[in-house]
Amino acid sequence: MGQQLKSRQQKLEKIKYAQDLIDEAKTAIELLQLEPEQEVEDGLTKTIEKLQSFLQDFKIETLLSGKYDYNNAILTLHAGAGGTEAQDWTNMLYRMYEMYANSRGYKIKVLDVLDGDDAGIKSITFEVIGENAYGYLKCEKGVHRLVRISPFDANARRHTSFASLDVMPELEKAPDIEIRQEDLKVDTYRSSGAGGQHVNKTESAIRITHIPSGIVVSCQTERSQIQNRETCMKMLYSKLAQKAEEEELAKLSSIRGEIKKIEWGSQIRSYVFQPYMMVKDHRTGYETSDVDGVMNGNIQPFINDYLVKSN
Repeated sequence: MGQQLKSRQQKLEKIKYAQDLIDEAKTAIELLQLEPEQEVEDGLTKTIEKLQSFLQDFKIETLLSGKYDYNNAILTLHAGAGGTEAQDWTNMLYRMYEMYANSRGYKIKVLDVLDGDDAGIKSITFEVIGENAYGYLKCEKGVHRLVRISPFDANARRHTSFASLDVMPELEKAPDIEIRQEDLKVDTYRSSGAGGQHVNKTESAIRITHIPSGIVVSCQTERSQIQNRETCMKMLYSKLAQKAEEEELAKLSSIRGEIKKIEWGSQIRSYVFQPYMMVKDHRTGYETSDVDGVMNGNIQPFINDYLVKSN
């Protein structure tokens, strides 16, 4: 209820912002009708541009009607087969989502990470904190394919790499989901990530297995077992809620965005660096040659196009 109330309050604030822009434009028009001035005309142009940009964003936002769309998002990236090349690609994708989050004023919190053998990341779980984070980022769930000249290949050959992204809403607790303590297997281990001597000397990292569903969650970035366990339980509620929602949608034969095998033919998007520059979404057909822009976090056009075409 708290999040729903907050969402409605923010929508009212946005409507008020739009109304203020409209009033500002009306005032400028009235002044221009009385006495044309370049400064007033320039101000009117800027106000109209702001209003157009706001209305475009607000229109996309109205497509976010899912049960958990307003929530924060928890993302997990996994490297596909291919060793260092795939692990480097996973690290590149994490950077892309980190920059996307920063561009929208979202915050990033790493929950669990497994570094690559020589470079990159084998897997990473991180939370994106901000309004509608899940609603937007759920569109990114799937397999992402990279084609480039490998910097790890002495012969400079072209390589194809894959990484998968899973996205779930962040939930403190789902009222319709019950988790019994006897259904949980809890393991502790030493954190493998950064954190100094405290992390390396104590078994503060937590891994929880939900036996009935087989779901496994882990967290190692907090300083205590208690904090890591709380984060794990939050992730478990999120995964179980997501699983229940997907099962419900599957009954209606309308489930979208399922995680597929990390291999040829299963990708949702391709990022081609060589022999030409292009990023293409295979679900919508949307593409761009601005590879650098995309890798620097400019993925909102892909998200917007998917939301429009899937509603």
